[in-house]
Amino acid sequence: MADFEKQHSPDHSGNNNGVNRRHFVHTAGAASAAAILPKAKGAPLVRTAKAAGMQVNYGFIGPGSRGFRLLKRHLQHIEIGNCVGICDIYQPNLQKAVDLFNGKPNSYTDYRKLLEQKDIEAVFITTPLFMHFPVMRDALEAGKHVFCEKSLVFKPEEVHAVRELHEKHPNQVIQVGLQRRYSSFYRTAKEMIDKGVIGKITHVQAQWHRNKSWRRGVKDPSREEQINWRMYRKYSGGLCAELMSHQVDVADWMIGSKPKSVMGVGGIDYWKDGRDIYDNISLIFTYPEGEKLQYSSIMTNRHIEGRRTPGDGCREIIMGTDGAIEITLIPGGEGMWFRDPMREKMGEQKEVEEAWIAGATVADMVEQGEGLPIIPGAQDLNSGDVGFIEKEVEFAKRWLYNKGIMAPKEDRDPEYKELESFLLAVRDGGKPKADVEVGLQDSVAVILANHCMDEERKVYFSEIEQMGVDGVQLTKSTGSNTA
Repeated sequence: MADFEKQHSPDHSGNNNGVNRRHFVHTAGAASAAAILPKAKGAPLVRTAKAAGMQVNYGFIGPGSRGFRLLKRHLQHIEIGNCVGICDIYQPNLQKAVDLFNGKPNSYTDYRKLLEQKDIEAVFITTPLFMHFPVMRDALEAGKHVFCEKSLVFKPEEVHAVRELHEKHPNQVIQVGLQRRYSSFYRTAKEMIDKGVIGKITHVQAQWHRNKSWRRGVKDPSREEQINWRMYRKYSGGLCAELMSHQVDVADWMIGSKPKSVMGVGGIDYWKDGRDIYDNISLIFTYPEGEKLQYSSIMTNRHIEGRRTPGDGCREIIMGTDGAIEITLIPGGEGMWFRDPMREKMGEQKEVEEAWIAGATVADMVEQGEGLPIIPGAQDLNSGDVGFIEKEVEFAKRWLYNKGIMAPKEDRDPEYKELESFLLAVRDGGKPKADVEVGLQDSVAVILANHCMDEERKVYFSEIEQMGVDGVQLTKSTGSNTA
């Protein structure tokens, strides 16, 4: 039997030297062992909101490649947060994270010990996907607020369990790591869509294409599943969880509804290296009013037609009856708006005026089919409150951006904003943009997308209500654990 069970780390780095079999078995067995434990009597008290200007004490579980990035690049610079505890079973990762804060946080190899630290109000969870729910459950039962990287949960039964946990602990913040919800480009695109700038959305096309194996080097073959956990179904949701989760959330958000069905195909067609997750997926999600999300993720080519920026082949195109928005967060954020007014519409049967402004204007300088950049905070050119001169200035700015003379950019990194937003919600109250409902819907899409490919059939989202019922209980784990 392949043997990730020999070792386990709750991080995303793949560096796990020195972790023994006994430690991993305790960790991986926590979820199943917890199912037979009795429910805890009563919920812990939730700390009340702090005064403005005060810091939130937090713990961090799993500072591997993804987790350490969040700590180093963002969290250490967010003044309202105070890191007082860090947990990892891989000592080098743990030490590196503690050193980042000059040795001030307490260090743990058992996340339950971290959760016992009384002054910790919130936790960040960046473990491998299969450990998200056990750690999140124990954190909520310990009275902590939770930020958990996507996908929020791994299995159908965990969807139901998190719903129950949220009902049981309604005053505790649960936020999922879907940073596009905090992007100025994406939020501007959403405002444009809601105001009818591209008409009625009919289709979304999204892709995340890469030209690499996704594999990490393994010196000791016995550690293959531990280091390359993303490639094995018992720990990972594959391309759906790691990549598609971001983009199906964008489609849900922009369309303004949830899918009703999904169908598609996947295969292990090139990277025949022992993995059992698909190396390419093609999916179609259907929404209640007939909108479609056409999704593709492959690992043999990263080309994007008309690419303007380097980086992974990651992009979403939102298409409506009056235009389209093409947008990405990689590498630094970019959004383009393409005008394409429909000449005939249902119920109208008449031509619509293509020009937004009468007479010779800067708009006339925009060639047929040429896009204009989305500029966060820009004037709404559809608004009746915007005069002729203001529209001219705004068109001129967009034209200059399009020619590379000016460069639109995010006001702040969306990752920074999502982490700060979580801490603000803990301190001041409020609902995260990527809250528990957003996170659960995103996880359902991941679970059912994999399901439709495995079973080679159309799967309806209503099926989740009958999947995994009574599969996971809510009580926290006890005993020795090293996650």
